Amino acid sequence: MFNQDDLLALANMAMPFGKYQGKVLMDLPEDYLLWFQGKGLPEGRLGMLLGLCLEIKINGLEGVLEPMRNKSVRA
Repeated sequence: MFNQDDLLALANMAMPFGKYQGKVLMDLPEDYLLWFQGKGLPEGRLGMLLGLCLEIKINGLEGVLEPMRNKSVRA
């Protein structure tokens, strides 16, 4: 299950490693998220956020996250 803090993280948190290091999670390409899902998402919160991001993109709901950009993210 996810909450508002998870949505804020998707809209503001940077990918911590890899090809898209530094890119905001919601800005990651869908094909990269699909590749990552096939390879195995990371454990923990990052993996959960990447999976949630993929679901949002597959369902065309990216616009829901747009108003949350540049908002505070609780750690």
